[in-house]
Amino acid sequence: MWLLILAFAATIITPLWYLMADNDRYMLRLLCLILWGATIMALIDRVVGYMMEGGEFIELTPEAAALGLTMLLAALIIWEITLLVRDPRGVLRRRRK
Repeated sequence: MWLLILAFAATIITPLWYLMADNDRYMLRLLCLILWGATIMALIDRVVGYMMEGGEFIELTPEAAALGLTMLLAALIIWEITLLVRDPRGVLRRRRK
């Protein structure tokens, strides 16, 4: 389930980033990179686990859903922290002066 959650989030963010690629004020390319990296990591984990241990390829359990949402939340937190540190619109710098 966590693979599906990450892949869904990545496929939603990718067209949004592509539409706003000329003016990437919100750094959506970074969020795209984080989500696609996590999706590829989850895919490799599921493929290796399926080949080594067998079992289900896609787990549809509450624990897997909670893990997927936790990973998505972690990706969004990293993106938000990066936005706050870089301050691409200059909002925080204006308030300090």
